[in-house]
Amino acid sequence: MSWYEALESGELSIRPSVDAAKRFGVSIDRMSVSASAGTPLAEVLAAIERSTADVVVLRYPARETTWFAALSGGPRNALLADTVVYWSLPAGKGRRPAPLAGFTAKLEPAADDVLVDDVVADIFGDSGNHYCANPMFDRAVALAGRQEWARRRIREAGAVVLRGPDRRVLALASIDERRSWTEIQLAGVVPAEQGRGRYGHLLSAIEDAATTRRLVVSTQAHQTGIQRIWARYGFEPVHNLLTVHLVAAT
Repeated sequence: MSWYEALESGELSIRPSVDAAKRFGVSIDRMSVSASAGTPLAEVLAAIERSTADVVVLRYPARETTWFAALSGGPRNALLADTVVYWSLPAGKGRRPAPLAGFTAKLEPAADDVLVDDVVADIFGDSGNHYCANPMFDRAVALAGRQEWARRRIREAGAVVLRGPDRRVLALASIDERRSWTEIQLAGVVPAEQGRGRYGHLLSAIEDAATTRRLVVSTQAHQTGIQRIWARYGFEPVHNLLTVHLVAAT
């Protein structure tokens, strides 16, 4: 869920998830309540009642601690799927590591689709996402969806790539530039290079590529390792939300 949808949208967002529905073979509606929307629970429940989708994927601020009980008492089966944490950093304020001799990190206009698939599978294959919490959804199909999304985003906007002296790709990131922020939508280091400080160099290259005042990024709450890296670099946590799957009773 994008930074705008999570924090800045002024109203309840409702839309069918067409690509996910095709992949999984069930109809899916996405609903999201941003941190600034002020949407009351009654409006959310009414929107869920109107939905004819097999699954409603609802994301809302975690501060709304009473909502899950109300959702669980409705006509749909409620499944808590994940918690997402959002972090922010003023551009240019990161604690950058010293440059590495022979390494390059920059925004590249394109990346080979096979390379993107391999890197996404290597980095994110075991981490899963909210779909993996629901037995209706196949984990392999969820990973294929993430790969497809990454290929599409990188075709549109390129990728920030960290390469070693032999030109191998060591880390990769997809970014989305908006008027006042740059969202890091996907970023990771290949397993063989993890634990060697490579992620900090990828973040430095993202700062160099960004043309906005702020970098923003999100991950699942259980991904504490990457959040420690963000904290060391200078990011601060600013928001969290819950993902709930509401499954039509059969």
